[in-house]
Amino acid sequence: MRSGDSGGLDPMDPIRSPDASQPRPLPRPRLPRGTRRARQVFLRDTMMAFGGLSAVLQVVGPFVPHSGSGAVVGLSVGACLGWGLLRACPAARVRQVFRRPDMTVVVETGDVFDQPAHLVVGFCDTFDTLSAGGRVINGDSVQAQLLDRGYGGDVHRLDAELSAALASAEPVAREERADKPLGKLDRYPVGTVAVLGTRPRLVFGVAYSRIGNDYVASSGVEDLWRGLGGLWDALRAHAQLERVAMPLVGSGLARLGYLDRDSLLRLILMSFVARSREGAICRELRVVIRPEELENVNMRELAAFLDALASGPDR
Repeated sequence: MRSGDSGGLDPMDPIRSPDASQPRPLPRPRLPRGTRRARQVFLRDTMMAFGGLSAVLQVVGPFVPHSGSGAVVGLSVGACLGWGLLRACPAARVRQVFRRPDMTVVVETGDVFDQPAHLVVGFCDTFDTLSAGGRVINGDSVQAQLLDRGYGGDVHRLDAELSAALASAEPVAREERADKPLGKLDRYPVGTVAVLGTRPRLVFGVAYSRIGNDYVASSGVEDLWRGLGGLWDALRAHAQLERVAMPLVGSGLARLGYLDRDSLLRLILMSFVARSREGAICRELRVVIRPEELENVNMRELAAFLDALASGPDR
């Protein structure tokens, strides 16, 4: 599967339990500087500050001595520029607490492997693992990192765990080897989840895309929504309300490019919150985006979106 949307962990990595009282500190993310979004926000908010301040000075200027002096003008310009810089500074983390049910949602930049949590992995409907030089599994995907960092490159062990996890799932179709020379042949329904690994960290491998016999993965909003629904059900059954971390699924090579990252994030979060209203899934969900993706995510607007989702009589 050509996808950059899967997440993974090292089951052998001695990382503390997701509910450990003192989890290891996360690395400070490196933020992109001088991004297009930051420049746009800086110019917009600086000009808005200039306009507002000018209106105020026009009203109070005649009544305030020396309001037009060079010192006052310089301070005003500096204040406007400072406000613009403050607003343009990209936020690396958004956190929202919900009260119905009691849970927390975090969106932050970083490496999903560093999260002290159960992890979510995106797969295609055949649960392919073979890289074949990047032809089936893209070498830059997080799923490829799962194999390298979680299983030491041992694809046979990963396949064995997947086979055991999918033993109770019924394939909906089987390809012919002549039509699909590489990879696996059984196709599972979108939304199928394979639970891998052992506690204290589990991997939830969710099929949310379909891979063609040309090894190109594709997914749509309906597929992603169905995949998320299956994921929430699996987390409710196996995660025991513990912390869960997931990458921004759909942002890589799964052909969901017509949705920008802001839209993908909102879709994921809206699905999670809606399903959580029916029954608690986990106490904390972390969506981890790569630092280079921060330019394409408006964290301030995302914070307002989460606040709106959390609003209500009981918050």
